[in-house]
This record gives sequence, structure tokens and C-alpha cells, in this order.
Amino acid sequence: MHDMIRKTVATAALALLATSPLTHAMDNAPSASPSALNARSTAPLAPSLLKADEYKETDVWGRIRSGYAIPDIDNSLVQRHTQAYSARPDSLKRISGRASPYLYHIVQELEKRGMPTELALLPVIESAFNPQALSTADAAGLWQFVPGTGKDYDLKQNMFKDERRGVLASTDAALSYLQRLYTMFGDWQLALAAYNWGEGNIQRIVKKNQALGKPTDFESLAELMPAETRNYVPKLQAVKNIIANPAQYNVALPAIDNQPYFTAIDKTSDIDVAVAAQLAEMSLDEFKALNPQFKKPVITGGEKTKILLPKANAEKFQLNLAQWGRELSSWTTHKITSARTSIAALASKFGTTPEVIRQANNIPAKSTVTAGSTILVPKVSASNAGDIAENIIDNAVVAFEAERSPRVKASTSRYKAKAATSSKNRIARNTSSKRKQR
Repeated sequence: MHDMIRKTVATAALALLATSPLTHAMDNAPSASPSALNARSTAPLAPSLLKADEYKETDVWGRIRSGYAIPDIDNSLVQRHTQAYSARPDSLKRISGRASPYLYHIVQELEKRGMPTELALLPVIESAFNPQALSTADAAGLWQFVPGTGKDYDLKQNMFKDERRGVLASTDAALSYLQRLYTMFGDWQLALAAYNWGEGNIQRIVKKNQALGKPTDFESLAELMPAETRNYVPKLQAVKNIIANPAQYNVALPAIDNQPYFTAIDKTSDIDVAVAAQLAEMSLDEFKALNPQFKKPVITGGEKTKILLPKANAEKFQLNLAQWGRELSSWTTHKITSARTSIAALASKFGTTPEVIRQANNIPAKSTVTAGSTILVPKVSASNAGDIAENIIDNAVVAFEAERSPRVKASTSRYKAKAATSSKNRIARNTSSKRKQR
């Protein structure tokens, strides 16, 4: 039986290797914690799960297929979504290209935890594998965590970074959350529905059907769910069907090598994003695709802060860093003490332009910052040579108010919502169900 599976996977992998080349374009996504929860799931590995090292998989797609373990569903919604996805092969190809830097890591983490590998496809539904995606419910990143649940899973959200977008941190949090939901419901389809709608809502309708003596499987409960959740599992099943046999649906998947795409390196001190990309000999877009959690033009934080780079670029980074011989960061912070400080005055004080100050701090047009705010400014003297202090990183806040309009109430942002993210990354969602417990 294993020989037959091995031959099937090998054939699929060879077919995939003949498809279009890997693309790293990061175009826009379509509209659309308790540490104890890191405990491993009690769910056993699927009997047919093929280990990459054992069977020498050459393509991540084949590795995902070999670890499918969630029972299939086949209904009109699955058929409708399968048709919709397969009717847009170019879109799936773009999403697959965006997924290429992340999939190996996600599959590796799923296998470590003994979880079904088709869960690696969930970001197709959540974010179209755009780490900068932001929903209308303020859910962010590949796995679409809302701020509150991000906090529950120790995903830091401050002025300088949002770990809901970080590849390593958000993946670890998402898998821990999914494991918790599986342990709660004993059913992956209900766990997925709870990931979308919230465990409390799923528990409520399970109890309702139990009281009526009705079944409590996903399809029996689906009519009690809002439309978005009712379609959520069928959408994943549709993607799963297409990945299982892309040729059947005339879909060409970019080949993704079954080896790590990136490696994590330690950040030794504050470093400008532009400098880090330069030292790694990468474009800014490529660098940000692997490090989307950094919100400012400077990367701050202590030894636990990691930068992700492709292996070859990590080697270049270390070599170039050794020969750099200059300041790595050109930014520091400044606390506003005056009740009314204009952006023009700040720019003059720090030898820059108002546009630079606005862009670095996401200050809206025709607005200024209020007293008590901490903003990012260029370094202007040797006294600013040190790193930005950890307590400032964790606690800095900023508030804006309209220029020349003292009676307009200040609008405060603690850098945990939408002010710092471009609207072009938003995903249109049906939020009428008030989902997004995540």
C-alpha cells in the first residue's frame, strides 16, 4: 500500500516540477495565550502520513497531499466552491506563489504536532496567503487573528510590530489554537468552524442539537451557522480537492521545493528595514514578505527578535554586516511634551521633512500629534546612538488631532487597529454574524 502511495506522490511531484516557475510576487489579497495551549494534540497522525525524509518528497504539495487526515465532505457548497476556485486558475496560481515562502514551514510545524496537513491550506481561505491582509473585523496576517485573540496567544502588538503578521509567531499561535479547538470538540470540521465563528457559538449549537436528540456533526449543525461559517469548511474542502488533483481542474501550481525557504537570524541591535534588506541583498518587497510584522522603518527589540531570510541571503547578510562599519539604525523616538506641536516644527527640529515624519508615524493628513505621544524621528546627534529602550517599545502610544481645529476631539490609536495599515490590504468579509472570536 505504501509503495502505491509513494509512486502516486512521486508522479504528482514530478508533474508539478514541470509547471510554471516559482513567483514571489506579493500582490494584494482579493477582497474577501496561554502558553499551556502549546501542548501537543492527542490526535494521532493519519496512518497514511508520509514523512518527507522517509520518502524523499521533492515537492511540498505532494507532502501536503500525503498528510490529508480530515474526513471529506461532498455537498452542493463544496461543488460550488470547487467550481469557483477552479474557474480562476490564475488567481490560485498567484496565491500559490505567495504561499511559496511559507508552506514548508507550516507543513513542518503541522507534522511536528501530528496535525492534518491540509490545515496548511487554511490561509488560502483566510488571507489568500497575504501576510499584510487586514479584514473589516481587524483580523490580521496569514491566519487572521483579531487583536484580542492575538493577545491571548502572546502575539505582541505595539507601535513597532504586530506579531499577528509574523510568519513564525502567528503560525505557532494558529496551530495551538486549532489544537485547542480539536481537543474541545474532538472533530476537525467543528474545530475549523469554531476557528471561524468562535468556540462559544459552536458549543451553543452543539448543546442545542444534543437537547433535541439531533446529530452534532458539522453538516447537521451547518444550518444553524451564519453563512460565512457554513461556507468555511466547504471552501477548505474545495481547495483540498484541487490541490489533490490540480490537473483535473486545469490548475498549474508553482513547484515548491521540499526544503526550508528561510532561516531565522538573531538581531544584534536596532537596524533600519532598508539597511537589513541591503545587507541581505534583497529588495524591500522580498524582505517585507518574510518579515511583515515590522511596522516601522526600524526593527527594534531584544535578542528574541528574529529576522527571516533565505539561507543564501542570510549568509550574505552576515558577511556584509561584518564589513558595514556604520550605524545600523537612523531612527530614535521623541516624546511630545507641548500641547500643540506642528509636524513642520518637528521636521525642522530633526532635520527632515514633514512627509518623512508623517510617513514614519502614519500621521493622517491635516492632523498633528498630541502631548504625551511618542513618535519616531531621525537621529540627529551622538546622544541618540543607542537602541530604543524596551519599555518605550512596549508602552509607546500616539494620539492625533486635526490641525487648526482645537475643538475637534483627539482620536487615539494604540497601534492595535487599522491606522497603520493600508486599506488596500483589507479583505471584504461578511461581518454581520459578528464572528471573529479569533
